[in-house]
Amino acid sequence: MLYIRLLSTLLLLSSVCFADKPQYQHGISLLHDLKYPADFTHFAYVNPSAPKSGSLTLSTTFPIQNISGSWGSAPGLDRTSDRLFVRSADELSGVYGLLADGIALSADQKSLFIRLNRLARWHDGVPVTTRDVLFSYDALASFSPTSSLYLDSWIESLEVINDRELVIHHREVFTQSNLLAMTTFPVKPAHFYADGDDPFEISLEMPLGNGPYRITGYDRDYVQYERVEDYWAHDLPVNLGRYNFDRIRYDVYMDATVAREAFRKGLFDLYVERDARYWYAANDASVLQSAHLLKDTRQVARLIGQQWSLVFNTGREKFRDRRVREALTLAYDFEWQNRALQHGSQRRAFSYFAGSTLAATGLPSEEELSLLAPFRDQIPERVFTEPYALPVSTGHGMNRAVLDRSRQLLADAGWVINDGRLQNKQGQPFTLEIVTQHLWARRLLLPYIQSLRVLGIDARLRLLEMVQAVRVKQQRQFDLFFNDISFANPPMASLQYYFSSEYAEPGTAANLGGIRDPVVDFLIERAQRTPDIDTASIACRALDRILLWGFYHIPLNMPEEERFLYWDKFGRPDDADAIYEYLTDGLARVIDTWWFDDVRVRSQ
Repeated sequence: MLYIRLLSTLLLLSSVCFADKPQYQHGISLLHDLKYPADFTHFAYVNPSAPKSGSLTLSTTFPIQNISGSWGSAPGLDRTSDRLFVRSADELSGVYGLLADGIALSADQKSLFIRLNRLARWHDGVPVTTRDVLFSYDALASFSPTSSLYLDSWIESLEVINDRELVIHHREVFTQSNLLAMTTFPVKPAHFYADGDDPFEISLEMPLGNGPYRITGYDRDYVQYERVEDYWAHDLPVNLGRYNFDRIRYDVYMDATVAREAFRKGLFDLYVERDARYWYAANDASVLQSAHLLKDTRQVARLIGQQWSLVFNTGREKFRDRRVREALTLAYDFEWQNRALQHGSQRRAFSYFAGSTLAATGLPSEEELSLLAPFRDQIPERVFTEPYALPVSTGHGMNRAVLDRSRQLLADAGWVINDGRLQNKQGQPFTLEIVTQHLWARRLLLPYIQSLRVLGIDARLRLLEMVQAVRVKQQRQFDLFFNDISFANPPMASLQYYFSSEYAEPGTAANLGGIRDPVVDFLIERAQRTPDIDTASIACRALDRILLWGFYHIPLNMPEEERFLYWDKFGRPDDADAIYEYLTDGLARVIDTWWFDDVRVRSQ
């Protein structure tokens, strides 16, 4: 099938594509001007002279069950394979070529031309060609329609011009979200799978890559990589100053307590602390300094929104009344749990896009009002007259004034206290079950359950295993679900899956609450089809207001800052502006700009 498509494509494009030769550029953004010009030499957040030496040992909580596949791949495997494009860490949406050295968008924004770098090579020396790209796209679609949804939902066709050039035809017009998807699209070597093996099938076979590292060994409790000395792209501007360690190893620690002790004994080099209790209670500065350990934090802007929230199942009758949802939202005392359980480390999310300029603040702007005006009779009046806010308690004792307000809202919705129990007019009690698969979440949710019981609600917590949780979510068998609705920044690509009517039915995508609102649908489309970030921000802020005043979720915390400890043996560039990449997670990592410092080690 592949060769037939190649032949027909060449015949088709000989008369179509070459008539208007694409004007290739080094990078692209549809939301803002690129920070880096065509002649840039390296990203600003790297040290281009960083030495390459030494070993980096990291930890992981997942056993090495397979080396490659569509899911559950070994940690660090992304370092073995390059993508077509990379996203810079100090721009909202700057995309630059890696495997590709040229990109061009047609005037009607329906066709994206891509030219591969003539130097691109697999680790066995075979050139990377458009055949690999087409093979990978076909294989991904054949393996799992859902895994290719982020591409197949908008790609009309993928056509090859020659070994280095191809064009992607959009079903409508390209958006920035589509371009960002190209930075995660996995390109596989067609010749390596010539016998018909599926590159996305779970496997323990060593994969053939083309990136800065290759696997040298693995078992259930570790995986190790070595730097490729003749890596084809080591001098490219997007790579200069990165990938400075000769070896990278991940060791498996299934228990966080064991991992913390192993780190302090020097068994690995960096530990990201995700539990605020240990960060504030078990890391005395003087002790750390004497042990040659350093402690630091980073605020990452790549992830925005509500790291955790409680999702209402609006398919259930009792939650179809907005007043009920508001009452239960007000009853959550964020300040108490933050003080008593989180050392005051959390920031509450007062927006679906908290941590970004897309978050709604104050009253709607004139531009927002013009978007919302045609739907004014479908929108709560408070959207236009009140800034969205949630009550802020002292963090001590029971917040009785807010609970009184919640009780009044429930009464307005037809729920009254009878003999200490909240009931409707038919005498049916108000029961509520909060579902989560996270054992650690119990300490955050049990105080909330106590507040609900003060309101007369028969509330309880249900803890599920992961497989059970997936089924419960798909079948919407819950009242409230403890869920993550944070977004990659910018979030436009995810909005329809989380909030649109199209994905409101049980078993579909991530609109877990079952939101069905034509105003929401309209604003999502506007946000996705805008020509620049300023216009997109207007649509997102208007959408934010509609969702907030709909009380579809009980917002908890914003995405946390990265808290980490590391042994004092590394050099680090000034990465203060590299806020769109994580320290150790994601396709690009800030830690890949660090280097091994012999002087620091010898001084210890």
